[in-house]
Amino acid sequence: MTDFMPFVASITAVVLILLIAGLLGLRLLDYQADKQMVQRLIARQPQQPGQFDPAMLNGLPEAARRFFLFCITPGTPLYTVADLSMSGRFGMGNHHKPDYLAMQARQILAPPDGFIWQMQARRSLLRVSGSDSASWTRFWLHELLPVARNGASLDQRRSAFGRYVAEALFWTPAAVLPGPGITWSHLTDNSARLTVNQQGMSQSVDLTVADNGQPLLVSFMRWSNANPQKRYTLQPFGGYLSDFRDFAGFKLPCHVEAGNHFGTADYFAFFVADIQQIRWPQHHN
Repeated sequence: MTDFMPFVASITAVVLILLIAGLLGLRLLDYQADKQMVQRLIARQPQQPGQFDPAMLNGLPEAARRFFLFCITPGTPLYTVADLSMSGRFGMGNHHKPDYLAMQARQILAPPDGFIWQMQARRSLLRVSGSDSASWTRFWLHELLPVARNGASLDQRRSAFGRYVAEALFWTPAAVLPGPGITWSHLTDNSARLTVNQQGMSQSVDLTVADNGQPLLVSFMRWSNANPQKRYTLQPFGGYLSDFRDFAGFKLPCHVEAGNHFGTADYFAFFVADIQQIRWPQHHN
């Protein structure tokens, strides 16, 4: 028995080393995939974008027209890929018990091609990091243990499409100017509906603006499994926009609070973000 125990201990140590090495290798592969996605999305930036002309808004509903006039200064290059850095809170719970973590994140938003959101969050000794995109959700505990890992299922793509159409509206407004696959319809004097048809999917987002065109909130029906049944279904999602600042001719919200079940008693703003910077990255061959 005394000879056997060291053997078992050695085998156990080897197995643990191989397991840790495998997890570290998987984490490195995730980092590489993130890097490639960032580069691919930045490459979608128009190299010689046109400039904003209010004549582009002819025929739009009044609320949509005021929105664009508020958000884009005439003559601004119409960049559609944004690089955002943000901090804030990310909720892991519900409206009864939010379980917020302090968050730092970077996002490349490149509609209609997609997005990638790279996040690090912490609370006390808890550390969560990873990325979310139209192709995957991958988050890790303490950079070693995978706690969420979903691939590019149709449900994932449809849910992500709703997210980045809504975010495109207020962070990359040039991407939702009238054009192929993009339509605007009248709701009220201070609200309009954006509908985007791209990549075989359709998403409508309702925008509410102030009298001067400043966006106040967005709301839409999102394909989501954020419910007690963990079953994908259409359910209300939305958020509030504030603290607008100028970024190279675009006036964009720097404080966003958004979450599931928007407009109901179960609304939970799990995403509370303050923007530090928005850049319009250029791709160099």
